[in-house]
Amino acid sequence: MAPYEVATFDNYGTLTDWEGGIAQFLYRLALRNGDRLLVPGSELQQEFEAIQYDLIGGSYRSYKQVLAESLATFCDRHGWPYDDRLGRDLADAMRSWSSFLDTNPALTRAKAAGMKLAILSNTDRDIISHSIRHHRVAFDFVITAEDTRTYKPDDAFFAYALAEIGVPADRIIHVAFGFKYDNAPAKRAGLTTAWVNRHNEPQRAGVAADHVWRDLWPLAGLADGRPIPE
Repeated sequence: MAPYEVATFDNYGTLTDWEGGIAQFLYRLALRNGDRLLVPGSELQQEFEAIQYDLIGGSYRSYKQVLAESLATFCDRHGWPYDDRLGRDLADAMRSWSSFLDTNPALTRAKAAGMKLAILSNTDRDIISHSIRHHRVAFDFVITAEDTRTYKPDDAFFAYALAEIGVPADRIIHVAFGFKYDNAPAKRAGLTTAWVNRHNEPQRAGVAADHVWRDLWPLAGLADGRPIPE
């Protein structure tokens, strides 16, 4: 029997390859604009993510608006033209980004062991609905920023999610790659946390996760009743 009743997940970066998808989108944009530096897409992704993080801390607006505003600021910094169609292109691209190779097998095994699965995502419902199609497993709950009218790491997001799920926090494990977005507020909410550290980054002081995994395979082991690897 699995030690947790529910596993909750950040989607983009944990289940869906958000970093790879946005890096490719921005690198293609650099090529299109004749950028001479052509730094790796991963560097462009980190720059974009920092812009986005600042924006979600303000008043709520849809994630499509956040994407558009982030991209407009990003383009302005690089001296590239921006129009609304480009913002829509990024939202469309998100809908097509693939699951990590370990996502579907791990989720399928956890589901078979009787764990309920929930997505807690900083996005809009019409975007996440397409991403879920790539996962090929039925989620019991899908909770988005559009539902909560807040963005992680706001504690209100997790309070809303716990009320919707209706399971005590100590029976839930939250699995996420988003150190800034997920680990600290999930722990404040009383959830056990597993950081999917795909890039072998160092833990950060004050927001250490309960468990650190390199991928989602430990979730399958947890579902099988094996000890959680550290």
